[in-house]
Amino acid sequence: MNDQFSIAFGNLKDKLFGWFNAIIANLPNLVLAILVFVAAFFVARYVSKLVGKLVSKRVEQKSISLVVSRIASVITVSVGLFIALGILNLSQALTSLLAGAGVVGLAVGLSLQGTLSNTVSGIVLSFRKRIRIGHWVETNGFSGEVMDINLNTFILKEADNNIVIFPNKLILENPIKNYSLTTRMRVSLECGVGYESNLEMVEQLTKETIAKTFDQVESPKDVEFYYTEFGGSSINYLCRFWIDAESLLEKLRAKTQAIIEIKKAYDEAGVNIPFPIRTLQFDNKLSINKEEVS
Repeated sequence: MNDQFSIAFGNLKDKLFGWFNAIIANLPNLVLAILVFVAAFFVARYVSKLVGKLVSKRVEQKSISLVVSRIASVITVSVGLFIALGILNLSQALTSLLAGAGVVGLAVGLSLQGTLSNTVSGIVLSFRKRIRIGHWVETNGFSGEVMDINLNTFILKEADNNIVIFPNKLILENPIKNYSLTTRMRVSLECGVGYESNLEMVEQLTKETIAKTFDQVESPKDVEFYYTEFGGSSINYLCRFWIDAESLLEKLRAKTQAIIEIKKAYDEAGVNIPFPIRTLQFDNKLSINKEEVS
């Protein structure tokens, strides 16, 4: 028993001395690896702040700049870790770490495919100059003001103050109409006048009314006016003009004001805007002959 204990103790002592000698022999590399890893942490903090400032100048969403800065920080620390392992000649551990990271990344990617897709789409949308918070857009059958673009959702406020929340992926994969990219919008107005009306006078009166109502319309020549059809009870026309507007609400307000002023002008000029009338006539005498059955 004593001999076995002595042998085991001797083996343990030899192992400890071997490790100690290995540590002493690799002490410079160990110190250098520790210094590189610690330096990577400090560099990561500086890189995170720098990337955050650069991204915040291009993106209004703080969440996006925060995530991008964190990703840059993680990448910097990972590079420092790989360099430190390389200094220690732990190539096998480095290879195993990369393989494990790949497997974990694949598993996470498959399980969070939808979430990651929305996150990537949110980052892409945040960097697009033609979609910004405050713009009036129309997409996926909804129209409203862009309230927020975060990492998962695209938030829209409609004209009736309802909030619509879209997944970012849905916005990125579907067409979007942005009314705020241009400072001018065209208002289209359809109406009809009675068959007894003087059509030349109606056209001139409509153009002059639009030109007086809106400062953006410099003269009646800037108003488009086209008669479109002989309707069932009226001769219909299409009137179009341009206004300075960046949202659909401003366009609707302009159209409302145009209708009000045109109605006033027609009433003063005696122009009739007819509406369908159904006449029921009861003066016909109908005779019903009843045959007598004998």
